[in-house]
Amino acid sequence: MDNTGKSKLTGYFITFIFYTSIFLFFLSFNFQDSRTSGWYQQTLQDLNGQQVSDLIFVDSLTGFIITNNSNPNDTGYILKSTNGGDNWSIIYRDFRDFSRVKFLNKDTGFVSGGFGTGARLKKTTNGGINWFDLNTPGGGLINLYDLWIFGNDTIWVTETNSLVGGIYRTINGGQNWQRFTDGINQPYPDKLYFYNSRIGFASNSSLLFRTTNSGYNWVQVSNNNGFNDMVFLDSLTGYKTYDSVRKTTDGGLNWKAQILPNLNVDRSFYKFGVINKDTIWGVGGVIYTSSLVRGIVYKTTNGGTNWGYQIPDLNINVTGSYYLLSLVNKNNIWAIHSPKEIHTNIGGNDSTIYTNIKEQITNISTDFILYQNYPNPFNSTSNIKYKIEKTSNIKLIVFDITGKEIATLINKKQNPGEYEVKFYGNSFSSGVYFYALFADGRRVDTKKLILLK
Repeated sequence: MDNTGKSKLTGYFITFIFYTSIFLFFLSFNFQDSRTSGWYQQTLQDLNGQQVSDLIFVDSLTGFIITNNSNPNDTGYILKSTNGGDNWSIIYRDFRDFSRVKFLNKDTGFVSGGFGTGARLKKTTNGGINWFDLNTPGGGLINLYDLWIFGNDTIWVTETNSLVGGIYRTINGGQNWQRFTDGINQPYPDKLYFYNSRIGFASNSSLLFRTTNSGYNWVQVSNNNGFNDMVFLDSLTGYKTYDSVRKTTDGGLNWKAQILPNLNVDRSFYKFGVINKDTIWGVGGVIYTSSLVRGIVYKTTNGGTNWGYQIPDLNINVTGSYYLLSLVNKNNIWAIHSPKEIHTNIGGNDSTIYTNIKEQITNISTDFILYQNYPNPFNSTSNIKYKIEKTSNIKLIVFDITGKEIATLINKKQNPGEYEVKFYGNSFSSGVYFYALFADGRRVDTKKLILLK
């Protein structure tokens, strides 16, 4: 082959490589773009303004939603999806507050709710086609809130009425109920969680109670508030949420605060979804941008040592936090900010955002308490209280929304006691700020304050 032929062949080869590179670039770009979206939006039909109060999926296609009507004689709904939440059908309606839904499988489920003579505990055995009433405790005064089930016959409910309140259990499908109040303070608990038939927890928001003998006796867990949600991975390791995420490794006797990401994120945390001992999802927080308050989805892949977050697709304009979460496997996850719902069937986004602020689990949370500032929001001055149980070097620092330190309120050694300091916001612009308590160089807790002028 002469030099001319070789030059042409070389030119063809270079052209081929050039266009192949362009093709692969666009292929990889498009793949990355579709994968980055991760989440897509599902929207519920008009429910006359009713808010979704609970959500459960029993497999990748079958899910149930209940609503909590806020006005007397207003309709509450039970809805069902058979296509992964893309469409929902109303399968039952009643003049009730529906507060909790539990399913044993896609056919057998229970719904609790209602107040006084309108209280209901309902059951279906055919996937929600038909619902029938079970007998309820409380003599017509009951205010049913939470619900826990072990099989068809063993059912637990919480009752908050001051006269007949407590925790109730039936072992014969509702024919008879036994009331448990030993060791429980009023107001009676409205939250309930059981790891197994013996070990359980109850909460009235400000207090946490634990039983190890199937509810016959309850013991208050000291230095702990209640929970919005709770999950145990084994008999020793569990997580709970209230004002923060806390983890226990001794069966719930002690709880240690975990640090959620990024100081420009509202660190509220409402619900868990567990894949395994390492991978846990959560909802409740928001991130503040220049124009929107966007709901985020929390994620940890190392058992809570570090928490990151995902922002769903930018086309999903949810202005506020997601407050309900359900998952059936590592790919299929749902979250709700009523009436909008998000779903992923590929396990979320490609990336989870971790911050440049050091994340760590504090081992001293029971010795130090940081309280919410008051008033909040505030105009120019707000009070911040904290409590320490042992002599330590204490720092109380205020950050702006970018994580920059803007004020050090305390930086000295302090003895045990309760302390209160003032934060003066006169020289700062309106917006969201965060304050963090450090003891001996370790972050104890972080909370949000809002300055409005």
